[in-house]
Amino acid sequence: MRVLGRLVDARPEELRALLISFAYFFCLLCGYYILRPLREEMGIAGGVEQLHWVFTATFLAMLAAVPLFGWVTSRFARRRFLPLVYLFFIANLLLFFAAFQFEAARLAGARVFFVWVSVFNLFVVSVFWSFMVDLYSNEQGRRLFGFIAAGGSAGAILGPTLTATLAVPLGPVNLLPVSAGFLALALVCIRALLRLSPQNLPGRADERGLAGGVFAGITQLARSPYLLGVALFVVGLTVVATFVYFEQAHIVRRSFTDAGERTRFFAGIDLAVNAIAITLQAFATGRIMRWLGLTAVLALMPLASAAGLAALGALPLLAMLAGVQVLRRAGDYALTRPAREVLFTVVDRSEKYKVKNVIDTLVYRGGDALGGWLFASLLSFGLGLSALAYLGAGVAVAWFALALWLGRSSEQRARATG
Repeated sequence: MRVLGRLVDARPEELRALLISFAYFFCLLCGYYILRPLREEMGIAGGVEQLHWVFTATFLAMLAAVPLFGWVTSRFARRRFLPLVYLFFIANLLLFFAAFQFEAARLAGARVFFVWVSVFNLFVVSVFWSFMVDLYSNEQGRRLFGFIAAGGSAGAILGPTLTATLAVPLGPVNLLPVSAGFLALALVCIRALLRLSPQNLPGRADERGLAGGVFAGITQLARSPYLLGVALFVVGLTVVATFVYFEQAHIVRRSFTDAGERTRFFAGIDLAVNAIAITLQAFATGRIMRWLGLTAVLALMPLASAAGLAALGALPLLAMLAGVQVLRRAGDYALTRPAREVLFTVVDRSEKYKVKNVIDTLVYRGGDALGGWLFASLLSFGLGLSALAYLGAGVAVAWFALALWLGRSSEQRARATG
């Protein structure tokens, strides 16, 4: 434990909470990454020309889900609504498993499952990080969020490994209860964190329900220039990611004719991304954030994304796509995501749950839908994959400028609150 404390820059009294948080995120993302390759294959099976409609359906599903989450967080204390969210998604997985026992349901449900997984992964991860920024202080987040994120990357390595190993002998549908089992383990970790002493977790003792109505997150977001800046940062991230995703769908479809080969390629990308990310998260993210500062860390991936998309525009090939995806996603998980979570440690408690959930779900999927429609519209006007990649690089440059402003604003807030 002492060795771990030195490697991670954690204090002895923080280690128990840190390891439980690590295990919580491990179980959560392992459960999701068991499903991710199946979702990607269903997206292609449903037709790449229809992906922008699927992204729009996901955004509409978020419109319905956000007020429901606002109602739950206003009505129940944290110790009640956190388990409720995960129990709801566990029940959904088991219902999908039962429905997919019928061949007709498998064909009809491919797009429904794609939308559901796209909603599920954002909600459960958003709730996880809301809980973390509620428990840990700004100073603790800078030191510890990288290692906590490494738990997710470890789960994201095991998840696609299980899928790649078991999808053929068991069949993809039979992995759904396995995913549900990992979500159940995440619930055990939640209960363990809620039982810890509040002495070394600043937010542990606060079990009050959250103020505001079902739309409080949206109204609070609209009133805060800082939170609007965070929302625009997420839009920049998602539009760039969607451009790369659509480039991926077209290039992979052109490169492979077999569904199994496509699924294996997606799983291979996931494994490479998370192997790199976990190494950085476990031992480097906290130190990089301390050495470079929050502003520089936020700006790194917009610059890298601009360079990667420009390279993909010059060479729209499978190998270049794989390199860009691994660089962009590993950097996002290891650096951008922990830095983005630190942004929420300087806002009030209601904003940590309600506004953060709106940004992580509704705004995130809104950015997806915007990027999807923009890509599909320009493609229909005759722009090729190379031209669209260059356009995505331009969006990444604007995202970089926003990152600089947002990082400086967060640093000012942190100094003002001590």
